[in-house]
This record gives sequence, C-alpha cells and structure tokens, in this order.
Amino acid sequence: MNIKDYNFDGKKAIVRVDFNVPIQDGKITDMTRINGAAPTLKLILEKGGSLIIMSHMGKPKGKKKPELSLSQIVDAVSQTLGVPVKFAPDCADASEAAAALKKGEVLLLENLRYYPEEEGKPVGIEKDDPAYEEAKKEMKGRQKDFAKKLASYADCYVMDAFGTAHRKHASTAVIADYFDADNKMLGLLMEKEVQAVDNVLSNIKRPFVAIMGGSKVSSKIGIIENLLGKVDKLILCGGMTYTFSKAHGGEIGNSIVELDKLDVALNVEKLAKENGVELILGTDSICGDSFSNDAKQLVCPSNAIPEGWEGLDAGPETQKAFANAIKGAKTILWNGPAGVFEFDNFCAGSRAVGNAVAEATAEGAFSLIGGGDSVACVNKFGLADKVSYISTGGGALLEAIEGKVLPGVAAIKG
Repeated sequence: MNIKDYNFDGKKAIVRVDFNVPIQDGKITDMTRINGAAPTLKLILEKGGSLIIMSHMGKPKGKKKPELSLSQIVDAVSQTLGVPVKFAPDCADASEAAAALKKGEVLLLENLRYYPEEEGKPVGIEKDDPAYEEAKKEMKGRQKDFAKKLASYADCYVMDAFGTAHRKHASTAVIADYFDADNKMLGLLMEKEVQAVDNVLSNIKRPFVAIMGGSKVSSKIGIIENLLGKVDKLILCGGMTYTFSKAHGGEIGNSIVELDKLDVALNVEKLAKENGVELILGTDSICGDSFSNDAKQLVCPSNAIPEGWEGLDAGPETQKAFANAIKGAKTILWNGPAGVFEFDNFCAGSRAVGNAVAEATAEGAFSLIGGGDSVACVNKFGLADKVSYISTGGGALLEAIEGKVLPGVAAIKG
C-alpha cells in the first residue's frame, strides 16, 4: 500500500520513526531526524487519522534509564507537528491511551528499548553459554507478543524509520506480521531513502566517487569491498588512514590504528587496482599532541608522525587531493568525516570535503550524504541545502549499499 493512497480518516496509525536524537543538558542538539519524519506524520493528521508514534533512544538494554526517556522530546515533537502531543510512559501499557485518541490527536510512546523484547536478544546470557539457544528461542516468542501488543493499538502500521530498517526488531519488522498488505506501508521518508539508495546503486551517472571516513577499516570493510565493484574513485579518510599507513611500515605516532587489520588494508588496495578504481588516501595530516581541540598542531606526512603526536585531521595537501578527486563527479556518496570534525581546530579536512561535494552538486552531481557524523558535518558547515539528499540512516544506509535486504523494508514490501 502506498501511503499517499491510504484512507486514514478516522483511523489510528502506529508509526515507527527514528527519534534517536542527540540530547545535551536536556536539549535536542540536532533536529534532523524529527524534521525528517514530520511530512509523514503531518500527512496522516491532514488525512483525518490519529497518530501513535514509537521510537527508541540510545541503548538502555532493557532497563529504564531516565536520561534516555522520550519524554524529553515531547515539546519538540509538539512544536514540529503543531499539535499537543500526549505521552505514554510505558510503551507496553498504552491500550487505554491509544483507544482514547480522537481524530487529529497524537500519542508518543516511551522508549521501545526499555523492553529487551524490542531487540529480541536474550539478556544476561552469553552466546557461548549452552543455554543461549533456548533463551534465544524463548525471547523470540516474547518479541512476537510485544509486537502484537504494539499492533493492537492501531488500525494500520507505517514504517518510517530508515535508521533502524536494517534491524529485525519488534517495532521495525515483526509488527508488520499483524497487519495485512492493505494496512501496512512505508512512510514518505522511507520511500525517499529507498529511492536515494536506488539512485546511487542502480542509476549511476559517472564518474562515481565514494568518500568513506571514520576511525575503523573493520566497520566499513563490507561496504568498501562492495563499492570497489561500482565506483570510479574511492576516497578513504579519517582515522582509518593510519591503518593503511602502518600497513606500509609508516610511523603513525599515537594515531588510532587497527593492528589486526593491516592485511585487510593491503587487500583493499589490491582489490582497487584489480577493479581499476582510483584509490585516494591522505598523504599528510594535521596532528595534535593530545586528543583535544586545544592541542598543539603539527602538519606532517601521514606515514611519518612523531611519537607523542596523533593524526586528527587531513592535511593541506590531502585536502586539495580530495577536492580534486571530487571535482567533476556525477554521483557522490559520502559516509564519515575526514577528521575529528567536532573539534573546530581539526575540522578543515571535513569542511574541504563538504565544500567540494557541494560544488560538484551545484554542477549537476547527485550527492547522497549518510551516517550520523557526515550529517552532523553537513549541518555544522551550513551545507544541508547544497547537497542532493541527506540520509537519516547510518547502518541501514551502509547495509543497503552493501546490497543487503533490509528487514524493515522487506516486512512491508515482501
């Protein structure tokens, strides 16, 4: 069912969103995810429906942690939707509150992950324990009951949380089993996310440049290997730079490194060569004598960093090389910063990448920005309206680009 064709008049819609927003001192520091879900939520209200909104926040691991309560975002959601939002302090005990909802009213459920049943993983037992499989089976049964309970609140289900679409959780996939095909659908944000991924993978305009940043090669190896069969140029930046430097015997001082992944780094270089992909790695770094914004700075080759110093940002020559590699691209994927962009004194590399992506977009490229850090970069540098699409999903985007089936999409589309 397409959400635009569905008749919500007089119906209750339970909508899975991703309101896992950053909160500091009780205030939301980035509204991207709430703003992203707003069109879907407003559409349902405009069509005469009432809303039951559900989300997770953080990783409470089945425990009720006040600092991860969704009660903190009630006012922000109310302001965004333009209607008062009621709050259910227990997501598994909201039948009365849901039943009492009138047309145009909104109910926000408490953090789904206060219940271990949401994620469906056994608690307090390790995988190597002989009793683990039995505990897992028992938890899967409880997960179904939890999903059925959530489903009982509403007439229809809308999945609009791309950020968690790669998880087979109670609220993202299992719940869909309790609605027939005519009463479950993807939200507007999900449709846009799926289309954006499709644009990058199935509608490639060349040259295709991918920029992969972040601290670890290991967390990105699946997507890097998959991209090597698709892209023309691959820029690898951020902390993973130093694993590549070390793999060639370079001196990296106190820089972050995965010593057990040196062979993986060398294999990435080999695969790039075999696939005819131009692999661009940083040649110089802006280093600090400590991991702080106020650290003393030193610019040096990325393979000759003195002891006591660590690479915190891409150096001036690297910034130019990255910008030149992005220039003229027609399809761009950016996931992960080029340095510790949170520190104002070490964000020049990420800013250079962002500016180059924005310039290429202005010249006709399709640019997809994904992953929390990349989104934060784009927002920090005021470039959000200068790129083609900002994805709300980190892990989900990476798995989709890796070619994996997302349970949250499959539960709706089959």
